Amino acid sequence: MQRKQFLATLACSTLAWASGPAAMAQEKPLEWVIGYAAGGGSDVVARVIAESMGRNLERVIVINNKPGAGTNIAAEYSARSHDYGNLMFTADFATLAANPFLFRKLNYNAEKDFKPVGMLVRFPMLLVVNNDVPVNNLSEFIAWAKQQKTGVSWGSAGLGSPHHLVGELFREEAGLGNMTHVPYRGAAPAGQDVIGGQIPAMWADSATIIPFLGEKKLKAIGVASPARIDVLPKVATLQEQGLKGFEGYAWQGIVVPKGSSGEVVKKFSQSLQFALADTRTKARLAAMGVEPMPGSSEQMDKFVSTERGKWGRVITANNIKLD
Repeated sequence: MQRKQFLATLACSTLAWASGPAAMAQEKPLEWVIGYAAGGGSDVVARVIAESMGRNLERVIVINNKPGAGTNIAAEYSARSHDYGNLMFTADFATLAANPFLFRKLNYNAEKDFKPVGMLVRFPMLLVVNNDVPVNNLSEFIAWAKQQKTGVSWGSAGLGSPHHLVGELFREEAGLGNMTHVPYRGAAPAGQDVIGGQIPAMWADSATIIPFLGEKKLKAIGVASPARIDVLPKVATLQEQGLKGFEGYAWQGIVVPKGSSGEVVKKFSQSLQFALADTRTKARLAAMGVEPMPGSSEQMDKFVSTERGKWGRVITANNIKLD
């Protein structure tokens, strides 16, 4: 399904749910805060899952987009909320793992100001190149890159983004010291410049890059996940191609303000697991190349702690700062 058709269908189904009789079961809607603009991957994922969670909770879920400052605006807003039981927040790779190292000062504490509810999804990362670059796999890419006397520029969705950090880790582990990062304001404009030949390569998330690959405007060298993506079965993983243990994702989870009760966390977590197991929800996410990450709040806490340590090292080692 084309992106516009998908969004139109989603909007109609969400409206149908909101106008149904169950929508009146609770007097106050449940606010779901998103740190990105409407229409992007994070927004679409939330709206897909909100439809199923809303039915399960018998509550209207209202998406509140608060983009800007690498999710810090939305994070501060959510952390300071005392509307316990009526607010949840999509806290992602940036909010919980990267920003504490990228910014000298934050108006929220990633470890102390939120309670985890559960992971949402992860977006596999892919290394892609312009169609004129004479490579088709990882070994050819590494050999080609090492031969470029002026170095190789590669794009990302922005400084400090998961796309950027995965690219820096790849540069280290592939031994490609001559690669130069070019940050963009989003993955889509970076993709357009790779297509146009302004830069030869980039790291991109699956949701953004799948349409480009489907139209054969770019070539995928490999995906940074342990298994191939269902919608891109011919794209081999980088691990398959010799980069042992290499993984990189943009990921998201749901959190609530620290003052929320254990009962609220449990109820939201159970509803989230119901949504992620829903057949229709899984099919919609799979079409975007997005992988559900079901699990408990405790599992989310452990996962985020591991990711914070991993990417904090990459940020520190490369002296990456956003202020």
